[in-house]
Amino acid sequence: MLNPLAGPDHEVAGWFHAHLTRTFVSVLRAFTEFGSSEWIGVVLFFMVLYFVWKKYWPSLVTLVVAVPGGMLLNEWMKTAVHRQRPFLHGWFVDWSGYSFASGHTIGATLLYGQLALFILPVLKARHWRRLTVASAALLIALVGFSRIALGAHFLTDVLGAIVFGIFWLAFCLFATKPMRRRVVPTPAMPFISEPAMVLVESAEKPAQSLLS
Repeated sequence: MLNPLAGPDHEVAGWFHAHLTRTFVSVLRAFTEFGSSEWIGVVLFFMVLYFVWKKYWPSLVTLVVAVPGGMLLNEWMKTAVHRQRPFLHGWFVDWSGYSFASGHTIGATLLYGQLALFILPVLKARHWRRLTVASAALLIALVGFSRIALGAHFLTDVLGAIVFGIFWLAFCLFATKPMRRRVVPTPAMPFISEPAMVLVESAEKPAQSLLS
């Protein structure tokens, strides 16, 4: 696949590769863990348990389709694009497979993006909403930066993963909208998809006669 940004891609990858130190690599590995499949799996496990316990079924469906579903699509895209990674050899290299798009970055985009979508509707104060969005963006940026700096991915691998992740989250939000229409949220709604909800009655109960 032709990459119009191949020049900047290789320049950025080469610059970081030339300036890596053991301390820098240790810091980058700490950042990259926030997008690792192991960490995402742990977070998803506890979220699934919580949604099952609370019986928030639309939230559960949205979570499963958005995060694991998007990550599986990314694996298919890697095989289809077939791009090699910037560096495959070195004392710090612990990756394999194809490069586009970055799996760690798309995992972080999907996980933290979906978490933000769950949390934002219940936050009334503007500063808490801004903090939530900024925190999600920061975690995604740190994971993406770490993958570029380590030489696991090109710059366009990370940017492509973020763009794909955002579009996939938007698609999942739209696709699960019919499920959310079947219920009416109570004021104390913990999540966007299915807070403490009550079913919509198809017909109101007939009023009793005043003469009865």
